[in-house]
Amino acid sequence: MRRVRVVTEPHSQYIGWEHSLTGLNMEAGEDIRWLPRHRLPEGITFPVSGNDWWLFDDRLLAVGHFDADGRVLGSELIEAPGIVAECVRVRDQLWPLALAHSEYKL
Repeated sequence: MRRVRVVTEPHSQYIGWEHSLTGLNMEAGEDIRWLPRHRLPEGITFPVSGNDWWLFDDRLLAVGHFDADGRVLGSELIEAPGIVAECVRVRDQLWPLALAHSEYKL
């Protein structure tokens, strides 16, 4: 399992908390990389209106929905091949640009 976290700098307290617990995800077998937003390729467009999303087996997409204060409103599951393929494309484009967790310092 792998994850690219695109983050804004300076970091919010939540990102600091998330970073501090990433080792637990990695112990469970996840490969996590970090990509500061200012290092995004020019012209990149995020699918699903820029919401957070998670891919499962490159065929199921879970899109997170949050209110203006960051509270979780719920998730939406999407299996539409075109939308899933766009998320796979973006993930694969960002993966080699992102820094390994061990290299990304807050």
